[in-house]
This record gives sequence, structure tokens and C-alpha cells, in this order.
Amino acid sequence: MNAEAGSWIKCYLGLGSNLANDLGSPTEHLQQALSALRQYKQIRKVEVSSFYSSAPMGPQDQADFVNAVAGLETTLAPLELLDVCQQLEQGAKRARLRHWGERSLDVDILLYGQQQVSEPSLIVPHVGLSERNFVLVPLRELAPELMILQQSISDYPLSVDWTALQRLDEPKLRLDDSE
Repeated sequence: MNAEAGSWIKCYLGLGSNLANDLGSPTEHLQQALSALRQYKQIRKVEVSSFYSSAPMGPQDQADFVNAVAGLETTLAPLELLDVCQQLEQGAKRARLRHWGERSLDVDILLYGQQQVSEPSLIVPHVGLSERNFVLVPLRELAPELMILQQSISDYPLSVDWTALQRLDEPKLRLDDSE
């Protein structure tokens, strides 16, 4: 499943971090990942929601997460975009300590246009999308008219649920206005 040569697909990525390391704080990990996205010729028009603090979804004996959603256009195929996401995680020295545990950077493909992808390494729309307000709230902030497989984001109850969420004083960044 490839993007047609030269055709730009609107995609959304979920970013999260709750572990500092020698490369930076959770907020810095997100900022560095967003900046790194600009380096790819096959990615343009990167924009990002506000940053949010959220309680961890998994084990509760870890720090809160900093989360955001990035919107972008890409000519990369879904699995190529997944490779980029994994490179960003590796660039932040992500270590997988435990399931749903702490991490320096997590980058997930939430949506790839209106396409559905079902590969062993990638399912899009993201499996947990409809169950995570720390994804839906920033996604709705970024794209209030977004349709997810023929359903408006406004129809997702968690897209307005601020339970365990707090908007941080991070400025909204438009990283690339170029065509």
C-alpha cells in the first residue's frame, strides 16, 4: 500500500514521553522529534497541537506523560512512515522497559489519510485511538472537522474528556508552512 508518486497524504502522529535521559526532558524529546520530521523531503506542513500532561495508561508507578499530536503531509507509504517514527524513537534512545511503561519517546501513526492499514507491524487507524483522550483531545484541537473513517471526531466522547489531562504552556508550533 503505497502513496502514489508525488501525491501528498494527510497523516496524524501521536507523540508521548515521560522519561528524561541525557538527550533531554520529555518536553524536549517531543520538540526534537517534531524538528527532526522537518528534515525529511517526503514530509511537509508539519503542525502540532498543544502539549498535554496526562496520567500514564499503564503502570501507575511512573511519571505523567507529555503528549501531543502532529499533523503532516507525506508521500511516504505507511510502512515507510512507520520507519521514520521508529527512527525518531531510536534517536531519543527509547528503551522498552515494560509494556505500557516509561519511555523517552513514543511516536505512533494515528491516521494515514482515510486509509485502513492492516500489517503485522502496523494497524491504522491506531488500535487505541478511540479509547485515549490524551490522543483525541489534541487531535480535535488540531483538526476539529476531522473525519475518521466516516465518523466526525466530535462524535468520539473522549475527544472532549479532560479527565487526567492538563494543557501545558507549550506554544503551538507550525514547523513548516512550505509546499
